[in-house]
Amino acid sequence: MSAPQRFLCTLSHAPPLYSSISTFKSRTFLFLPFVHSYRTLTPSLSPMPRNQRSGAHVERKWKQKAKTEGHLSAMADAAETVTNKLSGLSIGENSGKTVAQGSIATWKPKSYGTASGGTVTEVENGAGVDASVASTQKSSGSGLSKIFRGDLLENFTVDNSTYSRAQVRATFYPKFENEKSDQEVRTRMIELVAKGLATLEVSLKHSGSLFMYAGHEGGAYAKNSFGNIYTAVGVFVLGRMFREAWGTEASKKQAEFNNFLERNHMCISMELVTAVLGDHGQRPQEDYAVVTAVTELGNGKPKFYSTPEIIAFCRKWRLPTNHVWLFSTRKSAASFFAAYDALCEEGTATSVCKALDEIADISVPGSKDHVKAQGEILEGLVARLVSHDSSNHIEKTLKEFPPPPADGVALDSGPSLREICAANRTDEKQQIKALLESVGSSFCPAYSDWFGTDGADYHSRNADRSVLSKFLQAHPADYSTKKLQEIVRLMREKRFPAAFKCYHNFHKVDAMSSDNIFYKMVIHVHSDSAFRRYQKEMRLKPGLWPLYRGFFVDINLFKANKETAGEVSKNSVNETGNSSSGKDDFADEDANLMVKLKFLTYKLRTFLIRNGLSILFKEGPGAYKAYYLRQMKIWGTSAAKQRELSNMLDEWAVYIRRKCGNKPLSSSTYLSEAEPFLEQFAKRSPQNQALIGSAGNLVRTEDFLAIVEGGQDEEGDLVAEREIALPGPNISVKDTVPKYEGLIVFFPGIPGCAKSALCKELLNDQGGLGDDRPVHSLMGDLIKGKYWQKVAEERRKKPNSIMLADKNAPNEEVWRLIEDMCHKTRASAVPVVAESEGTDSNPFSLDALAVFMFRVLQRVNHPGNLDKGSPNAGYVLLMFYHLYEGRNRREFEGELIERFGSLVKMPLLKSDRNPLPEPVQSVLEEGIDLYKLHTKRHGSKSEETPSCISHQCFRKIFSTSLLKF
Repeated sequence: MSAPQRFLCTLSHAPPLYSSISTFKSRTFLFLPFVHSYRTLTPSLSPMPRNQRSGAHVERKWKQKAKTEGHLSAMADAAETVTNKLSGLSIGENSGKTVAQGSIATWKPKSYGTASGGTVTEVENGAGVDASVASTQKSSGSGLSKIFRGDLLENFTVDNSTYSRAQVRATFYPKFENEKSDQEVRTRMIELVAKGLATLEVSLKHSGSLFMYAGHEGGAYAKNSFGNIYTAVGVFVLGRMFREAWGTEASKKQAEFNNFLERNHMCISMELVTAVLGDHGQRPQEDYAVVTAVTELGNGKPKFYSTPEIIAFCRKWRLPTNHVWLFSTRKSAASFFAAYDALCEEGTATSVCKALDEIADISVPGSKDHVKAQGEILEGLVARLVSHDSSNHIEKTLKEFPPPPADGVALDSGPSLREICAANRTDEKQQIKALLESVGSSFCPAYSDWFGTDGADYHSRNADRSVLSKFLQAHPADYSTKKLQEIVRLMREKRFPAAFKCYHNFHKVDAMSSDNIFYKMVIHVHSDSAFRRYQKEMRLKPGLWPLYRGFFVDINLFKANKETAGEVSKNSVNETGNSSSGKDDFADEDANLMVKLKFLTYKLRTFLIRNGLSILFKEGPGAYKAYYLRQMKIWGTSAAKQRELSNMLDEWAVYIRRKCGNKPLSSSTYLSEAEPFLEQFAKRSPQNQALIGSAGNLVRTEDFLAIVEGGQDEEGDLVAEREIALPGPNISVKDTVPKYEGLIVFFPGIPGCAKSALCKELLNDQGGLGDDRPVHSLMGDLIKGKYWQKVAEERRKKPNSIMLADKNAPNEEVWRLIEDMCHKTRASAVPVVAESEGTDSNPFSLDALAVFMFRVLQRVNHPGNLDKGSPNAGYVLLMFYHLYEGRNRREFEGELIERFGSLVKMPLLKSDRNPLPEPVQSVLEEGIDLYKLHTKRHGSKSEETPSCISHQCFRKIFSTSLLKF
């Protein structure tokens, strides 16, 4: 079989699983959201360093399928064709040789249609269940038929009489990121405490998952999902805590608590700590939850209780509270940070709590002893500023609300969480049903969020995508709705990385009609960069509501007659409920200063061992060592601890690879292997024991670990299990390759990204892209006039050809032109981008920019005169780099995939490289700052090259620094 035939065979069938014995280092995969995809080319890797970043590496589970699933869409075929051909090319800087390299693995995620308004929309898997369980639910059959009558939403038209009413149903604190460094934040905190303007409050961070509860009607929620095993476990644990606290009165108090939350429109947030949902830093001895927030949702902006109010609320209902310390003087506040600095690398729960008890002005022990309930491995502390009067308030609260009794501890409450999970091992839905039935009807009278209603299964709750648009088009029925619409519009306008997922609200079945429909909306933020960008918007727009973590909204779309429309309109312009202040509290930086302080004994388990597993098994010990050294450097770990940890982690890498071979260790049960290893390591010396912190007393979870279908992560987020379709021998290539369509290959890149070299290799290769379609290339530097207009003309002349658009395509204006060409000439388009981690606001890292600039400054006789002889090469590259500003890597790739359905990634840098040379990083950062200053003064379209951005400086720095690496 010829090489082109082999390429086309892999086009018609998904390629085999990426082998662990592959000789190349890039992570290679195909991403297909619905019909979308992106590809990574097999690399000719440049040994340049990259930015040091602390992003976690998510382990992916793979499962082979015995049968193929038919041919892919035209878009996926196009990406497959380009990737298959390019995977055999290795492009050097100064040679035209072609080197064949390895194969490419693919995966396709499961997907379910939900409403979405984000740039990269992922749809949660949740807890898929079938109709057999739903028969246990109470509902109205007529109401159910209304929900699933396909034309209900379609026939709901938005006109002048259409209104929407939105209420926040559950939420957690906004994710507030300090713009200053941790050290600057600490200094500012001490200053404000010393001036008597604030008190420093420190709370213990238990290691678990976010769980929110708004009553049996309001619902139970994980961080970004509901109706799955995570929320079922949360409901069970909360119900069990009521039994332990109230004894024989538990059922009565559970019902009262549900009614209280519903009547007052409130939700509580908890840290759910359990051994059945996967490993964190240490497997807890008990399954429990600690209340971390109480929120009044009302009809306005959510109001979060202060710590004294949380303690009062929890002691009234006998719910567990967290350990809290208050520092109200300069001496005590400074002593706290000094104590953390002394304990951050070896501190455990016992030593940390003892030290803080001694220096705090007030210490309020938690209901759950961390050492007894979870163990000695302490995740961290959260320090924030609160009112100066907090000390007085908390002392008053402690007097009025003494610790409550636990009337049910000695009573038999039935099977435990671990026993139920162990006894129900068939599938996830069986475990969910068993847990909810064990909770009892007084606390959980209906299971519709988990199992649908009557004959409807869980996935039937997914609503049509038009819900979101109709919600935004309708008149707001009250002020709260108006502000929530403002949040959604802003996030969509700014293309924040988030999804707006809408579901049918089964709790409102009986109220449904053709002019009155109900939905639940989940605002799922995909990246922390969205919170940072949103904070900047809040500073510009003080009335803007915060963007919360765990953000769930009930939506009601309805028609109003003339009599009621006027009253509704009045409510929409008046502030109500909790929204009484003009300036948003969360926009005040000093009022929201917060710092998270984690301990090394926890981080070595979660970040260095667990999160490094995928790198260790896929890329080898060298890449793993580079990963953990970068992490420790980012944390500022002392040199002595870095040496000790390096020795231990190198030994761990050899041990676990020898024991597991090529089969990766699961991150959800990694402690089954890591804890015994750490225990034996700690026994060798007191120094090792201090490094590890605590080891031994391992809780075995293999028999009762919750079954999580679809590969969700620890908080119910979306990490679907990927499936591999193995190639079969008998499918005709000609049946799967769309010969009648053309193809545009284009490059959203920066000068020096190797696009021209790649195009040259493709043109010189006799096999083309593996079929008989002609391949043409248009080099932008040689085209006079409007380049993309010329491409469009060529496409019209040769609609079935493959066009290599050899020009950088950096912005949406160009992307729209390409989309238009595809539409008019029946073509597919495949963007090819250089692989890079990016930064928080740019899809290309400084390391990638350094490589591009180095290439440009090395080349001669460039057709576009952008080479070592150009007087402004550095400025031109900074200009191109700035064109991508405003999107991080995930947002950038997500938009390209959303527009074109495919993405091909060219490997650029090795993962196990050295850090970027300091002179190079400094000159790049200075150049970027000067470029921004220049454009601020003269505008982005200024043709004047600033003298302050010296080409000679760039060339000198790059020639003396990069050539050494």
